[in-house]
Amino acid sequence: MSDPAASVEPSRPAPDETRSVVKAAGLIGVATFSSRILGFVRDMVLARLFGATPAADAFFVAYRIPNLLRELFAEGSMSAAFIPVFTEYHTLKTKRDAWELASATFTTLLTIVTAVTLLGILAAPGIVWLLAPGFRGSPDKLALTTLLTQMMFPYLIFISLAALAMGILNSLRAFAAPAFSPVFFNIFTIACMMFLSPWLPEPIIGVAIGIVVGGVAQFAMQLPGLKGRGMLFGLRFQPGHPGVKRIGWLMVPSLLGLSVTQINITVSTILASYFAGGPTYLFYGMRLIQFPLGIFGVALATAILPTLSAQAARGALDELRTTIGFGLRMIFFIILPAMLGLILLRHPIVHLVFEHGSFTKADTVATATALLCYAVGLWAFAGVRIIVSAFYSLQDTRTPAVTAGIAVGANILLSLWLMTLLDAAGLALATALASMLNGSILVAVLHRRLGRVDWGSIVWSAFRVLGACIPVAVMCLWVANASLWDQDGAWVVKSAALFGGIGVSVIGYLGVHIMLGSEELDVVLGMVKRKLGRVAKKFGAA
Repeated sequence: MSDPAASVEPSRPAPDETRSVVKAAGLIGVATFSSRILGFVRDMVLARLFGATPAADAFFVAYRIPNLLRELFAEGSMSAAFIPVFTEYHTLKTKRDAWELASATFTTLLTIVTAVTLLGILAAPGIVWLLAPGFRGSPDKLALTTLLTQMMFPYLIFISLAALAMGILNSLRAFAAPAFSPVFFNIFTIACMMFLSPWLPEPIIGVAIGIVVGGVAQFAMQLPGLKGRGMLFGLRFQPGHPGVKRIGWLMVPSLLGLSVTQINITVSTILASYFAGGPTYLFYGMRLIQFPLGIFGVALATAILPTLSAQAARGALDELRTTIGFGLRMIFFIILPAMLGLILLRHPIVHLVFEHGSFTKADTVATATALLCYAVGLWAFAGVRIIVSAFYSLQDTRTPAVTAGIAVGANILLSLWLMTLLDAAGLALATALASMLNGSILVAVLHRRLGRVDWGSIVWSAFRVLGACIPVAVMCLWVANASLWDQDGAWVVKSAALFGGIGVSVIGYLGVHIMLGSEELDVVLGMVKRKLGRVAKKFGAA
C-alpha cells in the first residue's frame, strides 16, 4: 500500500528563510512565554483580590474599551499596514528614506491617538453606558466603570507607540526587545496591584494605574534598540508623506480586518454585562486561550510577516505561497495539541490557577465552561493570523476587512442565540464559530488570489498531528478525571499532577511524530541542534 504522504510533496521555504522564521518565532515564543507567565501571576493576584465581584466586572469592561482601540490603532492595523510599507522602503530605498517614513508615521500616529484619547476621556460616560447596558441598573458600578475607563485611556497612546516601535524593529529582523517588552508591562501592573492598591479607598483603581504605567514601560524599553539601529524616530509632521498616506489607506480597511477577534470579544463583553460575573468569566477564559495563541500563533505570525512582505516586494509569489504553507503547518503542529489539552484539562487548570481567595468553585465552573467554548476555535484564531498576514504582505487590507465584517455580523447573531442556551459561555462559543467562518472565507479567497498554496500538504500534516494527539488525549483524560480536583488544598500534589500530565503528554506527542518522521518536528529539532551547537562552541572557546 502506498504511503499517503508520498502523493503530497511538502513544500518548504528556502533553508535560510526557514531558519530565519523559525528562529525569530522561537525567540518571540520564549519572550511571550515569559510574559504570559507573568500575565498569569497578574491574573492570579487579580482573581485573589477581586474574584468575580462588581469591581472586577467594572474593571474588565473598562479595560476592554482601550484594549479594543489598541487593536485598532496599534497591534492590529498599525503593525499590519506599517510593516509591508516600511519593509519596502528599507529594501528598495535608502536608510534615510526609511527613517523619514518612520518619523512621519510616529508624529502622525501620536497626533491621532492623543486626540482619540482626549475624546475618549470626555466621552467615557456615554461609551460605558452603550457598552455595558447591563450595568445601568447599578449607578455605583456604572460610575466606577466610567472612572476606570477614563484612567486607562492614556494607555492607548503608549501602547500605540510601542506597536510602531515593534513594527520598525521587526522589519529590521530585531525581535528581542519588542518580544520582551510586554514582560515590563506585567511587572509594573503586578507591582501596582500589590503595593499601591491596598492603600487606595477603591483598590481596583491601583490596577488601572498599573495598566498605564506598564504601557509607558513597554514603549520605553524599545527605544534603545531603535537608537542602536539608527531608527529612533523624531517629530516630523508630514501627514502628506507618500508612505504615510499608503499606510493610512492600508489601515482604513484593516481597522476591521485584523481586529475581528477583539471586536467579537467586545460584542461578548457588551452582552456579558447582563450576566453576573459574565465579563470576568470571559476575560479569564480568553486569557488562558491567549497563552498558547500568543506564544506560538502570534509569535509565528509576527515572525513570518517581514519574510512574506519581503517576498511580496520582490514579486516572488512562489516563495510566498511556500512560506504560507509552511507557516500553517507549523501552526497546526503546535496549536492542535494545545487546543486538546485546554479542552480536556480546563477544570484542573482554572481550579489551580484562579480558585483562591475571592474566586469560588462556582466561578471555576463558569470560567472552565467559557474556556471550553473558546478553545474549540483556537485553531481558527491562530490560522487566521497567518492567512491575514499573507494578505497584508500583498498590501491587500480590503479582503480581510470584508471577511471580518461578515464574521462580526455572524458573531452578533450567534451570540444572541447561544447566550439564551449557554449564558455567558454561549458568547465565547459564538466568538469561536465566527473566527472559523472568517478563516474559511479567507482561505477560499487566498486560493483564488494566489493559486495553489500546497493545501494537500497542510491537510496531511493536520491529520498526522491529530494522530499524534492520541496519547495527549489519553493522558489528559486520566488527569482530568482524578478525584483530587474536588478536594480542598493539596496544591503541591495538584500542581505535580497537572504539570506531570502535561509533560507526559508532550513526550507522547513528540514520540509519535518521531515515528512518523514529521517534517515539522525536524525543523524544530534542527533549530535546537544549531542553537546547542553554538552554545557548545562558545563554552569550548572559553
